[in-house]
Amino acid sequence: MMRGAIFDVDGTLLDSMSIWDTIGEDYLRSIGYVPKENLSETFKTFSLYQAACYYQKEYGVPLSAVQIMNDINKMISFFYQEKVQLKYGIEAFLRNLQNHDVKMCIATATDSSLIDVALRRCGIRNYFSKIFTCRSVGYSKREPIIYREAMKHLKTLKIETFVFEDALHAAQTAKKDGFPVIGVYDRSENQQTELQETVDFYLGDFLNFDSFWKYISK
Repeated sequence: MMRGAIFDVDGTLLDSMSIWDTIGEDYLRSIGYVPKENLSETFKTFSLYQAACYYQKEYGVPLSAVQIMNDINKMISFFYQEKVQLKYGIEAFLRNLQNHDVKMCIATATDSSLIDVALRRCGIRNYFSKIFTCRSVGYSKREPIIYREAMKHLKTLKIETFVFEDALHAAQTAKKDGFPVIGVYDRSENQQTELQETVDFYLGDFLNFDSFWKYISK
């Protein structure tokens, strides 16, 4: 039985992966440069500082790394504050979980202030008791620490604490650590078959709550 739920945000609750998939190219275009490559792949393992240094070295951007980082952060902040939308059906899904006395919190790699403002604007912040970030726990989702800390906060057992993730690597981390995992479809994850094979239950969308609840209540 589900008593706790830990939700990823980008690609799970919010239809927000587009900003991360295109921010590298979008920033260059905003300052008058033409991207020469798929920067989302190049930057996949980069920190923001490393990306800023890459712009300087590979594109000759004559701005300081601090200025570049500030400019990119402003673009990202504007997206979360003004533009990002919920995944379709998520509000009713969360309301149903709440009606079944499921306690919920957030586990995300994105800055908590961005997540907080986006969830409030979209009207779902009240469903979550706390926002945990990779930065706040000191580990990426390649490690299970963020899920363990969230579970402690919820005061639930691991077997009854379900992790919702759209990204394969994060789902694999939670599953390997013993959490039941719900996979969520998002077009940014190109390994959908592997995701479905990893998780305990796969949600193509959030519209059929009854089938989902029937499954996890077995």
